Amino acid sequence: MKVINFADQKSVISQYMMELRNVDIQRDMLRFRRNLERIGELMAYEISRTLNYRKETITTPLAPCECDVIADQVVLATIFRAGVPFHLGFLNIFDTAQNAFVSAYRKYKEKENFDVCIEYLASPRLDDKVLIIADPMLATGASMELSYRALLTKGTPREIHVASVIASSKAIDYIKATFPDAETTVWVGAIDPDINSHSYIVPGLGDAGDLAYGVKE
Repeated sequence: MKVINFADQKSVISQYMMELRNVDIQRDMLRFRRNLERIGELMAYEISRTLNYRKETITTPLAPCECDVIADQVVLATIFRAGVPFHLGFLNIFDTAQNAFVSAYRKYKEKENFDVCIEYLASPRLDDKVLIIADPMLATGASMELSYRALLTKGTPREIHVASVIASSKAIDYIKATFPDAETTVWVGAIDPDINSHSYIVPGLGDAGDLAYGVKE
């Protein structure tokens, strides 16, 4: 399994990551959502470089022209609700892709004890397609795994790309242990060392859903 960590490279993603983490800048919900979207766009571009292409001849106003176009069928999946602006960034690039949506949420039994629940799934068939699952925060990996298992009821993809803005080291290990090794690539803006007793990534950035859309009850 490949893990691509953009923190190991110098790029504009580092600037957007700083703004997402900064407690003063992240108070601007519009900017927070836009930064998630922009990172999604840049990750989508990098993923596009790994896909298969075919030749297609089109006609310009002056002459025929042979172009490379994506041959793979791409499905963009996201986990509600924090994943929506991140997902939009991918959709801005893969603008003809099919889309899948999963609702995965924490159902708390006690203050620091919860189960991850799946209540909603809308997805096309996935057989032999390239599946990109975009969720900005990969804290434990449990929500990502359960969402992936739910998506598998719609078929088996040929390739899987797990895309997150921030992941914990624990979550990376979990994904390596639970996803098919040869078919999976993980793309992250940064890998943080810890999660706290509430399973939030540390230093992380806080609750991405609340920062994007407002505090929930």
